[in-house]
Amino acid sequence: MSILGNILGKIFNRDKDKPAAQPAPTSTPVQPQVTAAAATAPQPAQPVDVAGILNFMNDQRDQKLNWQTSIVDLMKLLGMESSLAERKELADELGYTGDMSDSASMNIWLHKQVIQKIVDNGGQLPRDMTS
Repeated sequence: MSILGNILGKIFNRDKDKPAAQPAPTSTPVQPQVTAAAATAPQPAQPVDVAGILNFMNDQRDQKLNWQTSIVDLMKLLGMESSLAERKELADELGYTGDMSDSASMNIWLHKQVIQKIVDNGGQLPRDMTS
């Protein structure tokens, strides 16, 4: 699994070997005017309060991590390896074209990209993190 896939999996509680959970059928009968295609179309995923999840995880720790601004802390909070080698691999995966020897700039870019991918996958975060 990719590093980004691992990050998203840990946040959204996804398992790469299991299909995405389907919504439970409702007891409300389908209206007759609904076509079969519309009735079977996949429903959009419900938004996920990522900030709430990560803040809860952070509250359980003795050492508080600044996941809101640090890719290293975000990865640590998720129980992942946050070494420079791992971050360089993540940078490759996400198409970073900057100087990887400038780890500060790379880390800032990585954090922004990962936050955007979280939002793209249905994660809700405070506006100041996504602008």
